[in-house]
Amino acid sequence: METASFIGFLRTVLYIMAFYYIFKFLAKLFLPLLLKKAVEKAGTNFQQQQQQAQDNSWNKTSSAGDIYYKPPTSGNPKSTKKVGDYVDYEEID
Repeated sequence: METASFIGFLRTVLYIMAFYYIFKFLAKLFLPLLLKKAVEKAGTNFQQQQQQAQDNSWNKTSSAGDIYYKPPTSGNPKSTKKVGDYVDYEEID
């Protein structure tokens, strides 16, 4: 069984610090590129979805005089949640 040495501890701390600074340096280099690529991909996906939605709206055939009416829903929706029964308590002296 080996015992921990001060040199081993310093070497471990040095490795941790080196890894931290190398990771920080590489993140500064590559993270902006990755984020830019992700934003561009999201933008192209958004444009494709908008184009598809626009194409679908143009493809629907409807005459110029059509009027569509959707009746309004009731203003007071009924509550379907049943909390419990009401119990009236009397005070006893």
